Amino acid sequence: MKSYRSVFISDIHLGTKMSQAEQLLEFMKTFECEKIYLVGDIIDCWAMSKKKIWSQFHSDVIQKLLRRARKGVEIVYIPGNHDEMLREYCDAEFGHIILVNECIHVGVDGKLYLVTHGDEFDVVIKNAKWVAHLGSWAYDVSIDIGRWVSKVRSYFNMAQWSLSSYLKHTVKESVNFIGDYETTLANYVRSKKLNGIICGHIHHANIRDISDIKYMNCGDWVESCTALVENHDGSFEIVKWK
Repeated sequence: MKSYRSVFISDIHLGTKMSQAEQLLEFMKTFECEKIYLVGDIIDCWAMSKKKIWSQFHSDVIQKLLRRARKGVEIVYIPGNHDEMLREYCDAEFGHIILVNECIHVGVDGKLYLVTHGDEFDVVIKNAKWVAHLGSWAYDVSIDIGRWVSKVRSYFNMAQWSLSSYLKHTVKESVNFIGDYETTLANYVRSKKLNGIICGHIHHANIRDISDIKYMNCGDWVESCTALVENHDGSFEIVKWK
């Protein structure tokens, strides 16, 4: 059983067929920690408004988080754009889980990190929500196609391959968007005299120094199955479960 100071998880998208809730449950069996940050898009209210797909694994994730909170683990839930309906309940507490729009995480060395989902820095989300919904639909389709391709490749004993990941890392617009997004967030926290930022939203786990700012993204539990963890010595790392 591993022990962490803090664990940051985002973009689980419970309520959709793409959510890797079973994988998350397996990951949660492997560690103990003092604090868990749920960094947005935990429940996909967008998708559930059209078609709800809620398995026992999805319920088990919620139950396991509530159980940890009852046992004294501090859990902070920061809603994202897919669960934005919860933002009107921020600064309230539900089952020992605290809801906030954003918060400051204090590192072992005293450095200050803004924790936010990150959609408010996405120009598409902010100015054209219908485009964002279209992009979400296209991403879902790429995941479905990718799973079909993976089954075929598995049948022929070929290495696994992800269509959505390939598009994210090779299509020029996607690569530029990720770079611009990371830089925008770094510039924002620099203007707030903070040391770094911890976010989700773009489903791209990463830790990088942008000049004097540490940018950290948790990734997602739709495809990459990643979390950001803070060790007791204050170091951060990306844990890839799958």
